[in-house]
Amino acid sequence: MEKWGGPQDYWLVTTGSDGEPGIHGGPLRRMGPTPADMQPVNAHVCAVDVPRLDDYPDRAIRAGGQVVVPKMAISGVGWLAYCKDTEGNVFGTMEADAKARYRGVSPLK
Repeated sequence: MEKWGGPQDYWLVTTGSDGEPGIHGGPLRRMGPTPADMQPVNAHVCAVDVPRLDDYPDRAIRAGGQVVVPKMAISGVGWLAYCKDTEGNVFGTMEADAKARYRGVSPLK
């Protein structure tokens, strides 16, 4: 990460080399009110690949965030959980696992 030289509080993030997978972009300070709890998501939600999903929701909680959708399977893809940071931004953590299988009722309903 490196601070962009412009007038806004914006940080450039580069996560992969040119020609390789990665998410390039960056965070920008919120310019309006924090989204209210239990409201629909009103922005892009990023999900990041993690080596072991079970380690990450607890890390979000320890940093002051919360789990908003607990661990669930995306059949044939992996495991996914959504958290909210201290500023109300929702983000996902995803562990790739082709053996993951969805069973039961979706926590998204």
